[in-house]
Amino acid sequence: MSVIIMAGMLAPYTVLDFTDERGEIGPMLLGDLGADVIRVEPPGGVSARRAPPFAPGGGADSNRSLQFLAFNRNKRSIVLDPSSATDQEELHRLIRNADFIFESARPSFLVDYGITFEVARSLNSDIVFTRLTPFGDTGPWAGLVASDLVIAALGGPVALQGQPDRAPVRLSVPQVWRHAGVEAAAGAMAAHRRVLAGNGAQFVDLSAQAAMTWTMLNAMDAHAIQGFDFERGSDIARHDLLHPVQDGWIVALPHSKVMRPMTERLIEEGVAEPWLREVDWLHYDQNLADPEQKPLNMAASVQMLRTLFMRYPRKHWFEYGLKHRITFAPVNSLQELLAFDHLQFREYWRRQPVGNKASVRFPGLWLKTPQTPLVVNREAPVLDQDGEQIRTQAAKTRARESKPSGGDTVPLPFEGIRVADFAWVGVGPISSKYLADHGATVVRVESENRPDVLRANGPFKDAQPGWNRSQFFGDFNTSKLSLALDLKSERAINIAKRLIAGSDVFIESFAPGAIARMGLGYDEVSRLNPGIIMVSTCLMGQTGPAAPMAGYGYHAAAIAGFYEVTGWPDRHPTGPWVAYTDVIAPRFVSILLAAALDHRRRTGKGCYLDVAQIETALHFLGPELLDFEVNGFAARRNGNRARFTAPEGVYPCVVKDTWCAIAVQDETQWQNLCRTIEREDWLDDTSLANVSGRHAAHDRIDAGIAEWTKQRTSREVMDVLQAAGVSAGVVQRSSELLQDPQHAHRGFYRWFDHPEMGHIPYAGHQYRIAGYDNGPRAPAPCLGEHSYEVLTEIIGLDGDEVSAAYEEGLIV
Repeated sequence: MSVIIMAGMLAPYTVLDFTDERGEIGPMLLGDLGADVIRVEPPGGVSARRAPPFAPGGGADSNRSLQFLAFNRNKRSIVLDPSSATDQEELHRLIRNADFIFESARPSFLVDYGITFEVARSLNSDIVFTRLTPFGDTGPWAGLVASDLVIAALGGPVALQGQPDRAPVRLSVPQVWRHAGVEAAAGAMAAHRRVLAGNGAQFVDLSAQAAMTWTMLNAMDAHAIQGFDFERGSDIARHDLLHPVQDGWIVALPHSKVMRPMTERLIEEGVAEPWLREVDWLHYDQNLADPEQKPLNMAASVQMLRTLFMRYPRKHWFEYGLKHRITFAPVNSLQELLAFDHLQFREYWRRQPVGNKASVRFPGLWLKTPQTPLVVNREAPVLDQDGEQIRTQAAKTRARESKPSGGDTVPLPFEGIRVADFAWVGVGPISSKYLADHGATVVRVESENRPDVLRANGPFKDAQPGWNRSQFFGDFNTSKLSLALDLKSERAINIAKRLIAGSDVFIESFAPGAIARMGLGYDEVSRLNPGIIMVSTCLMGQTGPAAPMAGYGYHAAAIAGFYEVTGWPDRHPTGPWVAYTDVIAPRFVSILLAAALDHRRRTGKGCYLDVAQIETALHFLGPELLDFEVNGFAARRNGNRARFTAPEGVYPCVVKDTWCAIAVQDETQWQNLCRTIEREDWLDDTSLANVSGRHAAHDRIDAGIAEWTKQRTSREVMDVLQAAGVSAGVVQRSSELLQDPQHAHRGFYRWFDHPEMGHIPYAGHQYRIAGYDNGPRAPAPCLGEHSYEVLTEIIGLDGDEVSAAYEEGLIV
């Protein structure tokens, strides 16, 4: 499918993509935003072209890798031979004209071309050079043998997923490099701001392990905050989310926003007694996990709901929820997801032929905006498809915009940018944190009458709840100012308008239509501030039949198919840890914010951006969706086993409930594993000489590996196997991550003194940009901590106006 080429937010920029299958999604997203992305490939093509799964007729030498097709749209391809002096010079010309370089290959084939960051900088003093590696470019673990499973284990999320009576589990489809690839693009965009400020070439060092630590959400530093780890299957943070219904499962949280509107139906259908009407719903959620709460605790609520849920199918509950504004999310398979009418209404899917299929649905464009829409200009390219054209263009020296001189004129990328943050929970606050930690002045707007719900969720400092004691809130809101403004009155809305009028970015995550009803819709705020960049982010987007659905990332994860691919094949789905799409969407929104700011810098134009969290998240299932469309293969939960390699698993170690992940990636690792654990008999067994044979014997192999691991500590297993060249890694909890030598080397955790919580750690960024402190810059604010400062110094209220605001109860 080729379409008319349209200019996007990043139209002036050129990206050189040297990634393999581990990083290719990041450059693709910059291409979606209008950048010219050039895939530079060696003879025979990049290894990503040979990554399974394949379309029919595809194979190692074909152009039908579904992984490649999923993550390489909006790119051009050129083949350059590193042994050719002519091609070497061609590459130098490309680098001179480029703005970004991305690389992730193992070992980097950029070395074959003689290109390092230092060489690239000598050719182009304004280049942003981004490198994706499993653990970062330097450090004690930089050279570890890595795999998707092992990085996820060492990063932390594996420890949180699964059921207590079995091993922890990862998602059964690859996720690590999808997180890392998108986050690398966000880091590159921050670094580009430094280039524009006259700071010269920038090196961005992305750790996939750190990217996976961020998928732990409230568990990243839980042990240091509350004194204990969150564990898989725990109700402490997850409550009971998953419920059986007549034809499968739905996700629903048994809190007041579900129980209160369900009261009459529960009574009418004989599930509950009339006393349910007398429950104090105002205070019910505050003690939800207290088993002594009377007359109704969480266990009793769950039992009532499940009794009723089992009487009807998923479709009934989803439609009932939309009608009555209650969030019931069906656990969808890939097939059901593709039939979801909401995505069809929003024209999300794009179609193109693949193999012998005339029309295959691909995950589509992840942003709706009337000003600078995303567009698919190109399908994934055939090898060297654009070589001649690229060579012709590279022969012309590109003119560059002038920049300040002197170096470090603006050390923080977003210094001078002001953000009005009216979002809450995960996606919006994490996205604005990206700007805040990198220098922007971000004003977080909430109040005691409508605080961010994360303030009421753990981990709490010393396990003692309080508005200012939650690190769930804390990790997402570093470096921000807090304004306690109650938005229920017209006077407060007028104050909000003055804040927005003086801001560069306005981000909100209310239910669709709510912000406009408050008088803060885009039509109104753009009249006050024509250059405003307004971002609305919610589960389903601002339009479509499911747009009214309000909820959290675990609801979107269920609908998007992530629950179906997490857990054991012989048991019900367990789902990823907490609100999984809440760690996917902010990566996209961060890139988008940086791109929109750059576009406004060049054009003076603001824009309105509608980001549906589900539409970003589906890109993390791109190859799997294509595999179902093309081959009819439906990915499902499969414990820790991989589809294309074997053996892979999480194995018990000598200390109770400690585990080590082991993932054999090739025949050499298989041989090394057998020799290391003294199972040379497996090498003599011809039935185990290939992946298919080892899949067939996986149970037997797992038992043999476990027999060896049970005699050793998890760290010993990791060290011994890594020394033998086998991918292995401890399944780390937050208590271990806080002592992790690689995180320590990179300064991942940043410690600050908080007014109420004391000296505590905050999770840092997943990339390092050389030459400045990447943040966070300050702890998360207490509720209303900066209200007076914001009202007077930022909004510009005079003394009488400030006094009136306090007297009228607007500042609470």
